[in-house]
Order: sequence, then structure tokens, then C-alpha cells
Amino acid sequence: MNRKLLTLCIMSIMAALLFSACGGKKEGAEEDKLQIAATFSILTDIVNEVGGDRVDVHSMVPLGTDPHEYEPLPEDIKKAADADAVFYNGLNLEGGKNGWFSILIASVGKDEKDVYELMAGVEPKYITSADGKEEEINPHAFLDPIVGIQMVENARDALSEIDPDHSDSYKKNADALLKELNEIDELYKSKISEIPEQHRILVTSERAYQYMTDRYGLQEAFLWDIDTEEIGTPRQIKNLVDFIKEHDVPALFVETNVDRRPMETVSKETGVEIVSELYSDELGKPGTDGGTYVKFLRYNIEKIHDGLIK
Repeated sequence: MNRKLLTLCIMSIMAALLFSACGGKKEGAEEDKLQIAATFSILTDIVNEVGGDRVDVHSMVPLGTDPHEYEPLPEDIKKAADADAVFYNGLNLEGGKNGWFSILIASVGKDEKDVYELMAGVEPKYITSADGKEEEINPHAFLDPIVGIQMVENARDALSEIDPDHSDSYKKNADALLKELNEIDELYKSKISEIPEQHRILVTSERAYQYMTDRYGLQEAFLWDIDTEEIGTPRQIKNLVDFIKEHDVPALFVETNVDRRPMETVSKETGVEIVSELYSDELGKPGTDGGTYVKFLRYNIEKIHDGLIK
């Protein structure tokens, strides 16, 4: 039995045991709310903002955990089984058709009409391989505020479909969030226009910012394309060091959720300072500068602007 089939069998057994042990959905005060499961923090925040007091959202992937190759906990299986709807990113963030999320959904027997992709309608960008072919989808579209607008609209439409009696409430909440995201789009344009053209180069550990840099006219450079087992290799470091020296890059950035050491090596080799951390795969802890999706986007552009303006 292959590993994916074994995982599916185990999840199916766990789902059946958990459902029977807990007696189905909870009764009481929470019964009036839509029970939602979302794969990770950014989606959880968006659905909470649009759903307001009409939703109770369970976030599967904890902060500090890689959403690409997550292993669902028994609670995730139970919440997904009981949920009125399940929201996922798509664009291969959760491993695609053979990834952990697809296996989870199959294991609990969720109807596809109750599963919503918040990246629906977003044009994917691809990571280019060594031979120049566009192969793997880059899942980090949410770093682009315009994509965020699409995600909010998708959340609004999904919740209105599930719970049409409260569609006016979802529209009102979504409109408030869309107003903020449109303001953030203008902020990105304004902040990047202030950076001297020769300094509009964003250097990070992972190629997570492709959608955003393409949108707003930044050049990107990075150590690795996407999180794999091979990150921060000598070749990757040498290639980035050569790029930085050739383009006179003014500043380096490192994501909050990656090992800093490879970029610290790049900094030592080039003499270019790591000026700030940026958010990429997840929100910050509640109450921090990146604790909501809106704060996450604002924080990133402020740090990018301050680092490259010199």
C-alpha cells in the first residue's frame, strides 16, 4: 500500500471514529453560526472578516507550520467533517490534487459543493525550472493586494451561497474590507513610485513575491524558488551573491518563517544588510504588525519601501 493511500485510509478511520465519538455537530449557541474550516491563517482572517459574527472558523495549519506539507490533526479531521463549508487557497499551496488537503477532503467524504477555493479566478504564475520551462505553480498570490480583493469577493460569494438569508451582512462586511484593500493597492503604487528605479529590486529567501513584484514593477531575486528540501545550498548562495554584486542591490530581506542563516551568509559575502523581515506564508501572531491580512500587507510594503528608499 503506497503512502498516500495509507494516509487516506487512516484519515477515513479517524474521521469515522471522531464523528461517532463526538455525536455529530455541536448543539447550543454555536449552532446558529456557520461552522467553517479554513486551511491556514490568511484565509481564516478573510473569512472571519467577511463572515463577522455569523461564522465560527477553525484554522487548520498553526502559525509557524509549513502550509505546503501539513499533516492534519484529529481536530482538523473532525472540524472538516462537521463544517458547513471548507475553504482552501488552491494554486497548489496545499499540495494539489494529491496533497494533504485533497486527501483530507476525500477521507471525510466532503461534497465538492461545500469546498471553496479562494484563489478561484486568479491567473496562476509559474516558477521557471533550470531548463527554462514554466512548471510549478507559485501559490503565493495572496501577497498581491489585487489578488486579495479577488479572495474577499470569493469569500463573500461563497458565504452568500451557503447562507443566502444573511447575504446583505456578508456584502456589507466584504465592502468594508474591499475598501481597505483598494487603499492598500494605492499605497503600494505610491510607496514603490518613491523608490529610485535602480533600487527597485526585492531580494528575499524564497520566490514568494512574484505576483506582487510583477504587479507593481519590482525586480525580484531570491535564494530558492519554493520551499523544498534543498534550500540555501552553496550554488543558490553563490548565484544570489553574484546577482547582488552585479545589480548593486541596496538591501536584503528575509521572511519571518524561514531559516535566516542562508541570507545571513549572503549578507556577509556581499556586505549588504538584511534590513527587515517580511511576511510570506502566514500572518503574524494576533496583536502584532502582521496579525491580520490588512496589517500583513501594510507591514510588508512599509518595510520594503523603507529598506529600498535609501
